[in-house]
Amino acid sequence: MEEGCHNASQLWREILERGFTGRHSIVRNWIRKHHGPKAARRSRVSFVPPPPRVSPRQIAWEILKPCESNRLFLAELYSRSPEIAPCAVVAREFFRIIKQRDLAAWTKWKEDARDSPLASFARHLCRDEAAFQAALKYNWSNGAVEGNVHRLKLIKRSMYGRAKFDLLRLRVVNTA
Repeated sequence: MEEGCHNASQLWREILERGFTGRHSIVRNWIRKHHGPKAARRSRVSFVPPPPRVSPRQIAWEILKPCESNRLFLAELYSRSPEIAPCAVVAREFFRIIKQRDLAAWTKWKEDARDSPLASFARHLCRDEAAFQAALKYNWSNGAVEGNVHRLKLIKRSMYGRAKFDLLRLRVVNTA
């Protein structure tokens, strides 16, 4: 240190030769404590951390909602795994159909999906095609009704079967 070396790795290697048995982090922390954060920053070896891991869910959203910032990432993904590219095209089209409620594009998507890895998903949708088409066609939903039913069942279950209708009614009215 007196000779001007503030590199923690270099100092650690030198004192290891002299019998030091501690870890690199001890030397780095000592430099930071006694010579300030600038010396600690200088002591770091030029290390490029690996890119953060990306979960499959995050990759799926990157594929479904492409933007200019992730264009290079997707190009690299498709080059490393060519079978993902055609699946991504079909998935993006399905995402667009749902988002824009494009009932006219449904039949073409069904045909395209038959030859893709999403064929099983498309078959399951076709089992109740009328309900799927109604979801695209109509703007209303029974979500509010289902939410209230769920709330009632939650209150009922929290009472552990000890309540008759009168007590349940009181609990529902009091929480509303």
